[in-house]
Amino acid sequence: MEFFQYDFIQRALLAGLITGIVCPLIGSFVVVRRQSLIGDGLGHIAFAGVTGGYMVGLYPVVGALILTIAGAVGIELVRRRHTEFADMGLAIFFYAGAAMAIIFSTMTRMPSTGLLSFLFGSIITVSLTDVITIAGAGTLVLVIVYFLFDKLMLMSLDEDIANVAGINTGMINMLFSILTALVVVVGMTIVGILLVSALMIVPVATAHLLRVGFKATMGWAVIFSMLSVFIGLTSSFYLDIAPGGTIVMTAILLYIIMTIIRQCIAFKERRKEQILSSFGDE
Repeated sequence: MEFFQYDFIQRALLAGLITGIVCPLIGSFVVVRRQSLIGDGLGHIAFAGVTGGYMVGLYPVVGALILTIAGAVGIELVRRRHTEFADMGLAIFFYAGAAMAIIFSTMTRMPSTGLLSFLFGSIITVSLTDVITIAGAGTLVLVIVYFLFDKLMLMSLDEDIANVAGINTGMINMLFSILTALVVVVGMTIVGILLVSALMIVPVATAHLLRVGFKATMGWAVIFSMLSVFIGLTSSFYLDIAPGGTIVMTAILLYIIMTIIRQCIAFKERRKEQILSSFGDE
C-alpha cells in the first residue's frame, strides 16, 4: 500500500491507465491497416513540435499536438495520391520530422532534461493539469471510436467494400489520422516519443495470439496494455528504474509469455492428434 500513498504515483497511475486504454484502441485499427510504424513516424514529428513549440514560446505539448496533427493530415493526403507507394510518402514525413527536430533542438535553448523527458517519458512528473488533459483527450478518442467503430473496422478490413457501402472513407480516414496523432501526443507524456508506438502495437500483437474476434482482440489488448502500465510503474518505483522503458519491456515480456503459452497449447494439440490418429490406425 506504500506505493499508493504518494500523490505523484496516483497521478502517474491514473494517466498511465488512461493512456493504456486509448493506445491499443487505436493500435488495433493501425495493425489491421498495416500501418504499425505510423506511431514512430508521428513520434518524430511530435518531437519536432516539442522543440519548435518551445522555440516560439508555446507550451511544448501544444506545439507537439499542432505539428503532429498537421503531419498526420499530410500523411493521409499523400497516401490518397500515391496508394501504391504509401510507405514512401510516410517515410518522407518521418525523415522531415526527424530533421526538423534536430534543427529546432539546436536553435532553441530548451534544457536537456526537458528534451529527455519527452523522448523517454516522464510519467512520475505528471501534474494534475496533465491528468485532466490526458483524460479529456482519452474521452474524445473513446467517444469517436465508439460511434465510428463499425465503419472504422470495415474500412480497416477492406476500404473498397467500405466505399461501395456508401461510407465517406476520405473523411473517416482523415479523422482516424488525427486521432492517431492525438494518441501519440498523449502517450508521449507517459512512455516518451521513442516508445509510444510500442504501447500502441505490442499489446495488440499479444492479444492477436489469442486468436479471437476483432472486438475481443481489442478488449484483450486494452487489458494487456493496462497490466503493462500497472506492473511497469510498480516495478520502476521499487527498482528505481525508468518508468517508460519498464512499461514497454513489461508489455514485451507479456508478449513473450503469451507466445510460449500459445506454443505449448499448439504442441499439446498436435500430440493429442498424433495419439488419436495412432489409435485410429490400430
